[in-house]
Amino acid sequence: MLAQEDISRIIEMAWEDRTSFEAIKLQYGYVESDVIALMRREMKPSSFKMWRKRVHTRISIKHPKKRNQELEIDSF
Repeated sequence: MLAQEDISRIIEMAWEDRTSFEAIKLQYGYVESDVIALMRREMKPSSFKMWRKRVHTRISIKHPKKRNQELEIDSF
């Protein structure tokens, strides 16, 4: 069970555009599906929906492999 301060930090990291799910996994051991479940459990439904929409539109930022592919494409 995570301490409330760890839950708060995961939520903060999940909201940050530049923090990838991989970074959360490395620090807390939570994979993307775990983060989604935590966000769903800890947030109001409207806030969760807003977050999911935001993550979906920024998918390449939240996933480092996709971000690296975009950087390669942009380099040319």
